[in-house]
Amino acid sequence: MRVLGIETSCDDTGVALYDSGAGLLAHRLFSQTALHIDYGGVVPELASRDHIRKALPLIRTIMEEAKTHPAQINGIAYTAGPGLAGALLVGAALGRSLAYAWKVPAVAIHHMEGHLLSPMLEPDPPSFPFTALLVSGGHTLLADVQALGRYTILGESVDDAVGEAFDKTAKLLGLGYPGGPAIARAAQGGNPERFKFPRPMTERRKTHGAHPGLDFSFSGLKTAVVTTVKNQHLTPQLIADIAASFEEAAVAVLAIKCEWALEQTGSKRLVAAGGVSANLKLRERLKQLSEKLGVRVYFPRPEFSTDNGAMIAYAGYLRLATGQHEPLTFGARARWRIEEIGAVS
Repeated sequence: MRVLGIETSCDDTGVALYDSGAGLLAHRLFSQTALHIDYGGVVPELASRDHIRKALPLIRTIMEEAKTHPAQINGIAYTAGPGLAGALLVGAALGRSLAYAWKVPAVAIHHMEGHLLSPMLEPDPPSFPFTALLVSGGHTLLADVQALGRYTILGESVDDAVGEAFDKTAKLLGLGYPGGPAIARAAQGGNPERFKFPRPMTERRKTHGAHPGLDFSFSGLKTAVVTTVKNQHLTPQLIADIAASFEEAAVAVLAIKCEWALEQTGSKRLVAAGGVSANLKLRERLKQLSEKLGVRVYFPRPEFSTDNGAMIAYAGYLRLATGQHEPLTFGARARWRIEEIGAVS
């Protein structure tokens, strides 16, 4: 089965071709960072318009690279949510229209399911079941993953996602957008112990509930950075020290919660995915945690940690292979909990 994947949930236009026999045939990603950088964040209307300009030419490019004709496509997968409504509708309309024109089934994919399954594109993929940490600009959550579509949220952020905290801190320090890579670069020359920023919701572990203490909060950490920066003359070294201290605190929170989740589920496999999973300090800390607990940790390669079409094509293949497909109508869901996807038969 050969599947075309289309990802347009935010500010990256990603397309890919996945073949069930040969694997990933081709993929392309166009980043809109240069378009949004002057605004310090994503402008939804500009994002939608740029997806319209870039998506179809990128599809033509990968079809040529993979020497694939429309008659060889067996299905099309597109991201239907969550994300920016206008951006999602670009990919959904294009994907459903191409599927109709090429007389193949189409399937709507949950953006975070794509991230969750992205490590399965690697040479040594995880198998079900596993515990997953999904960390991106819009999401921070821990999930118990039993099978395709069988996901239970163990904990999630009650305020900012960790990626948002990186973006806001980077903007505060004048490091630019996107914040994750900017903070990581600045932190390389900083002292992570200079500032003792809080590790919110890790001071004590709650003892009630089925999955105690697994929610996240990053607003207090962000506020601590604001307080530190206030009335300070931001020298390059001070910026580096604040960035390093912030990164250390954020990574510590994620690692602590992962440890608690693994103890709670008894899982021997941990998947970390989403844009923030590309952070090298987080990868190092989770590898240390895996050695401590005797579990295996899996990451997508850095280029598949951020939004991409490959993860959508792969998730689409898995769902199309079960017979799932969409009617002729299509839509987008700006808000869509991963537990609402539904298992496949």
